[in-house]
Amino acid sequence: MKSISNPTIKPQPSPLEAHLGFWMRFVSNQVSARFEAELAAHEVSVTEWVALRALYAQAVTTHAGLIDALGMTKGAASKVISKLEAKGLVVRYFVDGGAREQVLNLTAAGRRLVPKLAKLADQNDDYFFAHLGDEQRQALITVLQDLVAHHQMKQVPVK
Repeated sequence: MKSISNPTIKPQPSPLEAHLGFWMRFVSNQVSARFEAELAAHEVSVTEWVALRALYAQAVTTHAGLIDALGMTKGAASKVISKLEAKGLVVRYFVDGGAREQVLNLTAAGRRLVPKLAKLADQNDDYFFAHLGDEQRQALITVLQDLVAHHQMKQVPVK
C-alpha cells in the first residue's frame, strides 16, 4: 500500500531552544548586560574597557596596533581613543611631530583604573560561572576557543 502525503502539512521548524546559538546568546546577553552596568558605574563602556585592557597589556602601542588588537575600523578606534582621552585615561602622541603615526599610552589614572575594572570582570565571571567548578569552566573556555580558531574569528567582542 502506498503512503499518501498531505501537502498541507508542513514540517515544523526546530524550536529556538534546540539551537546552541540561542543558548550562547542567552547567556552572553546576561553576562554582558551585568558587566556593562558595573562598568557604567565607572563611566566606562565595554568597548572602552576592551581598549583600556589592550593598552594596559603593552606599555606603548600605535593607533594601528590598537586597531589590529581590537579588530575595529580606523574611525571606530579613533572615536574610542578620543573618548578615553577626554576622560583623562589615554594620551596620544604623534611620532616625529607628524600627524600620520600615533602612539598611545595609558595615563596614570588609566593604569590605576584597569586593575579595578579587571576585578569587576573577574567578579562578573564568578557570578555567572563559579558554580561550574574549575574543570567545567576550563572545558567551556576550551570549546569556545576551539570555535574561534576553527572559524578564524578575529574581531574582539566589544559590544
